[in-house]
Amino acid sequence: MTERESLLAEESLIVRHSGEIPEIAFHGSLYYLCEDPAGPTLTLNKTELDLLRQQVVARYREILLRDLNPENRDARIYRGLRRCIFNWERLGKFCLRQGLAVEDLHQEIADALRSFLRQETNEVLAGLRHSCLNCTEEELTTFAKEMEVGPEELPEGLGMLFCPQS
Repeated sequence: MTERESLLAEESLIVRHSGEIPEIAFHGSLYYLCEDPAGPTLTLNKTELDLLRQQVVARYREILLRDLNPENRDARIYRGLRRCIFNWERLGKFCLRQGLAVEDLHQEIADALRSFLRQETNEVLAGLRHSCLNCTEEELTTFAKEMEVGPEELPEGLGMLFCPQS
């Protein structure tokens, strides 16, 4: 592995395993690799840039699926549906700026949303747990529409899970 490949691999790992806002790590890596006087001052080609961009998408995928996994609802790592919605918006803005398409991920997130809402509704209505929905009905409806999850696909009784808004 060349020094260039090693630097890119290291920065790719940093972006991939970054925190809750991976595009910040992406821009930090770009700065270090290309502009930082103490860095290698590389000029990245499209393939190299795409590698880093895909790590942002991969990290967002992990974050989104974490918050749509019913098994995580009571875990410390769980951030809730509202955070999932915000992260989808952040990913969308990043992809728009970077010229990326994420149709496969869109479908995967839509499927996970359907499954999550079905399980959450069933368990709450059966008295097995309290609702963990931390978004408004309007926010969820807007998100579901964006994910191409139609109203007829939302579980019956879902409206009872939202906290009253003051």
